Amino acid sequence: MIRTAIVVFLLAAAAVALMALTRDAGEAHLVWLGWRVQMTASTAVLLVIFTALSATLLWRLAIWLLEIPRRAELARIERKRREAGEALARGFLAAAAGDGGEARRLALKAGELADDSPALVRILTAQAAEAAGDIAAAKSAYGAMVAFPDMRLAGQKGLMTAALAEGDKAAALRHAEAAYGLARTARWAWRAVLEARLEAGDWAGALELVKSALERKIVSPIVADRARAALLAASAASLEGGDERARRQASDYAAQSAKLAPDFAPGAVMAARLSGETRAARATGFIEAAWKSRPHPALWLAYRDLKTTETPRERARRLAALAALNPTDRESRILMVEQALIAGEIGAARTAAAALQSEPLTARLAGLFARTANAAGFVDEARAWITRGAAAPQEADWSDLDPEGQAFAYQPDDWARLVSTYAETGELIHPRLERRERAMSDLPELPVSYVESTPFLAAAETGAMALPIPDDPGVEGFYEGVPDEPPPPKPPAKRRRLASAPRPAK
Repeated sequence: MIRTAIVVFLLAAAAVALMALTRDAGEAHLVWLGWRVQMTASTAVLLVIFTALSATLLWRLAIWLLEIPRRAELARIERKRREAGEALARGFLAAAAGDGGEARRLALKAGELADDSPALVRILTAQAAEAAGDIAAAKSAYGAMVAFPDMRLAGQKGLMTAALAEGDKAAALRHAEAAYGLARTARWAWRAVLEARLEAGDWAGALELVKSALERKIVSPIVADRARAALLAASAASLEGGDERARRQASDYAAQSAKLAPDFAPGAVMAARLSGETRAARATGFIEAAWKSRPHPALWLAYRDLKTTETPRERARRLAALAALNPTDRESRILMVEQALIAGEIGAARTAAAALQSEPLTARLAGLFARTANAAGFVDEARAWITRGAAAPQEADWSDLDPEGQAFAYQPDDWARLVSTYAETGELIHPRLERRERAMSDLPELPVSYVESTPFLAAAETGAMALPIPDDPGVEGFYEGVPDEPPPPKPPAKRRRLASAPRPAK
């Protein structure tokens, strides 16, 4: 306002000066209480403007003096707000760093200063109690937050965390369910309720929860489909050993799982197994769709066992057709070796095995190479592969096969973990490998006595071997028991006197 008055004064002064320069200043007369004033018009204008400006300045000065107490109060409030903000920020940093004592001190200070931020003070108080390990104080702070609508969700989450810290899973579930009812997009609450239902083996309840999460857009459609596929497979596994009605329900669940996620091998294998020989075409379709998406050793073994009345060559042709659905995959190349061995085509098996030499060696591959070499009569080579396979790592997918022949023989806890992992990442877990349980045999059993390998010697002389003996230090051990010439007899050892009589002193 003062700047505006000064600008108006300058403009008026310029206008008066312009009038004076035109030599037409004019006259101004004032008569008041017997006083008579006479001056030029430009002077009168300047006096009026100056008087108005002076009055304005004096008025603003008076107002500024009168407002000193209010300005001081506002400055005090602003300083208090800054100190409160600094205390809150430092308190949250201390709580995040785990310094409970410092966080509590700053929470008390913020409570004295931050009159306009009660929500932040309550959250800091609760987090400071958690950082200090005072669960009771944290529960009290979070419980107070539940009474306020805008802090109710945060309070429920804090109470759930405190209940889990105390090991009270029932209370934690109640708080998570309450929070899930409050907010449609509380993913943490949905996750907590889902994990509780998975732990309890409530597959049906978990399916309903996944459906509601998809409707609320908490999870993406692909995550929901993977979770539903794994849950349906878990439901099928739980019903598979029941009566005929339960087995029919299990078959339906497994079929739905295979359709939702063709790359989920457990669902496809169970769908094929539960379909039986009467619905072989349907079972074949499940396995072939899964093989196109993601081959798994359990798939071709289930595919192999779909028909029990065919000849080895017919079975080999059927397995070759399965491998052709995804020919570049590692499992398909392994299957080409297996089907050649089933058909008795040793040359084709050797050629297909040679194509796998660039793959990282595992116990399963070493066993496959050993079986191929043994079928061709190269016993020495087979033993060399067995030696290397004994020290090679196992394959995780191969561990999914039970020695009794059933694939994915998981416990309820395993299924619960599988649902969580597969839904989020699309990857399988391998509980049998993690528990180091007995799995399918990787290495074949060969005679322990040394047998001279005539085909091996002949191939070595002609250089026609498809698979050379691997360069392994353990190979030399096979020849130690059969030396070329008998060793010369050792001279009899001289008898040593263990003790002698004391000699006479000199």
